[in-house]
Amino acid sequence: MTRLTIDGVEVEVAPGTTVLQAARAAGRDIPTLCFDERLAPFGACRVCLVGVQDAPGPIASCTTACREGMVVDTQAPAARRVAGAVVELVLSELAAPPAEHTELAAVARQFGVGEPRWPGAVHPEREDLRHPYLAFQHGLCISCGRCVRACDEIQGAFALTATGRGFTANVAAGIDAGFRESACVSCGACADTCPTDAIAEVSLLALAESATI
Repeated sequence: MTRLTIDGVEVEVAPGTTVLQAARAAGRDIPTLCFDERLAPFGACRVCLVGVQDAPGPIASCTTACREGMVVDTQAPAARRVAGAVVELVLSELAAPPAEHTELAAVARQFGVGEPRWPGAVHPEREDLRHPYLAFQHGLCISCGRCVRACDEIQGAFALTATGRGFTANVAAGIDAGFRESACVSCGACADTCPTDAIAEVSLLALAESATI
């Protein structure tokens, strides 16, 4: 077993346990965006940063394995500052704030992030409604990669592909021909893992719209 300290509390975990897993098992909540416990850790979003004693800077808790004697601070000021700035930058690229029920909105609340301080270019509000069950709102995509990995790792359909780089990064179904012409099997794994409703079930979107009328 591996012993470490998280926020002043000594915990014992099995070898290979990540800092994120250990912290959550100890009742400490670390916000994430690109992480889904059903998927292999990705470490792309940098929202799960924590401080570790003697480390040169914050570390990604989802991809860092626990070490004997490690001292972790989930509320380290530097880690919180960087992670909060990441969330704010993500929000600044959206044409509209995320819906209150989404994971992104919840993470923004955890960091106390409201209206972004850096207004600039935003993603165009483009919808793909060609699938009978799934709606793709490209303007809400934050390129976390969860939908692509869920399609690959959970269903094995390989229907989604990451496209572009930087600000233009997004996700396409098939050869950008839409879900209907892709290898999609309508399992809904992509919609289930999406933290922004960029991909959502058509029926749920209809319910959300009716609730706002």
